[in-house]
Amino acid sequence: MTIVGLIGTLDTKGAEYGWIRDRLVSRGVQVILIDTGVLGEPAIRADIPRTEVARAAGTNLAELRGQGDRGVGVAAMARGARRVVVDLHERGRLHGVLSVGGSGNSTISTTAMRALPIGVPKLMVSSMTSGDVSPYVGTTDITMMYSVVDIAGLNRISTQIFANAADAMAAMADGYAGGVTTERERPLIGATMLGVTTPAVDAARQRLTALGYEVLVFHATGAGDRTMEEMAGSFAGILDLTLVELANELVAGNATCGPDRLRTPVPRVVAPGALDMVKFGPVVPPRFKDRHIWVHNSSVTVIRTTPQECAALGTELADRLRAVPSPVAVHLPLRGLSTLSVPGGPYHDPIADTALFAALRSGLAGSSVEIRPMDADLATPAFGHAAADHLHSLITQTPTSTYPWPCPATPPAHLP
Repeated sequence: MTIVGLIGTLDTKGAEYGWIRDRLVSRGVQVILIDTGVLGEPAIRADIPRTEVARAAGTNLAELRGQGDRGVGVAAMARGARRVVVDLHERGRLHGVLSVGGSGNSTISTTAMRALPIGVPKLMVSSMTSGDVSPYVGTTDITMMYSVVDIAGLNRISTQIFANAADAMAAMADGYAGGVTTERERPLIGATMLGVTTPAVDAARQRLTALGYEVLVFHATGAGDRTMEEMAGSFAGILDLTLVELANELVAGNATCGPDRLRTPVPRVVAPGALDMVKFGPVVPPRFKDRHIWVHNSSVTVIRTTPQECAALGTELADRLRAVPSPVAVHLPLRGLSTLSVPGGPYHDPIADTALFAALRSGLAGSSVEIRPMDADLATPAFGHAAADHLHSLITQTPTSTYPWPCPATPPAHLP
């Protein structure tokens, strides 16, 4: 039997949750209704009452009501809901989680959802979805659905949205309960990529797949990098050929990485890919109007990093890599940090690149981090092949087949 957890404040949204519960049941789903309300009386009966949720948070309703602070209640019920759903999942009694609400219940329910493993279906129907949903989603696989109208009664709009959500959750949870069959378990590799580093990363992915690994590629948008670092304990190694978020952090661009980036103890091959740019949204801030602006698409514009910024990035990268206890190697793409800075490209700037390489070399002098200069760029598949082979050698402690540079003209027959 497929089981879905339905999380909500049943004192204010009882009719809505009753409707969604009945829709799920009509789809053959068993529903566990979890009440996270605090103040009013629940309009419908919960399978896990609010008293139990409060207890799981280490408190009780009388104490929460006595606080007179809605924020305290929301935080407590979020903690309690988190513990409840984790316990249900660990006992095999949860194949998906669905919730509807505004800011309060979105906070409570997504806190619980974020505690569940990646792959467990998580669907939040929220009136907050038309804005920035990163506080709700974090680095997880929560699906956010815009409610269009507020969660305030049943009407021709809300019932259609609720029906879509319930039907989608029923299908996702049923699929999750059935499991996904894979060919066989392979060691995992994490890799970072942007469009401008794709040629090298794609080549590396193909090489690592041929070597027996399963490669998970993360979009280097800040959240993707943080997700990779959080999952790093599951990886045999990391292929880190895209570091644009370091430049974003230095120059106040979009999608930064935070202090934990590049610090996870796992074998890693790094390249300063995409450090030739800082990423912004559709419009670059006015203070950069005199910089070389490149329109990547209607949503993304970038500017070229200067020699001074590149030197600072080299120092920052060296500081982070020196602190990693696992084997780490750096491959330097001497002919360009991305498809934009190859010879003849709009961001080709050997002076800036040289400043980056010099600062990186200086910062890593005397460390255990190996530096390998490569007479290639990030648009060259051979660069990706060399990085992949080197990562394999760090993981297996066997000599790499593609060093010294250049790579063999004809790779072994079983490799791409």
